[in-house]
Amino acid sequence: MNYYGPKELAESFRTVRKNTITIAQDIPEEKYGFRPAPAARSVAELLAHISLAYSAQYQIHAQEHRSSIEGFGFPSLHERLTAEEKKPRSKEEVLEMLRSSGEKWSGWLEGLTESFLAERVEMRRGMTPPFKSRFEMVLSVKEHEMHHRGQLMLIERMVGLVPHLTREIQARLAAQRS
Repeated sequence: MNYYGPKELAESFRTVRKNTITIAQDIPEEKYGFRPAPAARSVAELLAHISLAYSAQYQIHAQEHRSSIEGFGFPSLHERLTAEEKKPRSKEEVLEMLRSSGEKWSGWLEGLTESFLAERVEMRRGMTPPFKSRFEMVLSVKEHEMHHRGQLMLIERMVGLVPHLTREIQARLAAQRS
């Protein structure tokens, strides 16, 4: 019996995306051009990157239903997504990208079967491990977003904001003390 199936996968991704959207809403639009270091993505680019990050896994699993990633066009996909990240967008356009891509991905996840998630996909020659389950691969989208969300929370602090999750914890602790 699997306790973490398609419905749970979709719901956990929606929770992660909800928190990312809250951060994106909290950061003022005038800070969307902020870069924590010269070679780093700006806030807007990082949020666009997050909204597009599902693309490779979606193409591999939903569109092409690949049993191997050998020969998959990672370089061209990376080039296309990097160009898309760099397009200037308003805060509302970035928020809409996050909302729509998040719902597209989680809606697709929700419709999967446990047998589909259990399928094994062959990695490129020389990679370790040589196979991964589809579950492991699609879960990586959420893990990737959480990695970047940590960066966004640090950026919030750099621009003088207290992240919403910290504010919520502080409020709960204050309520417990009173």
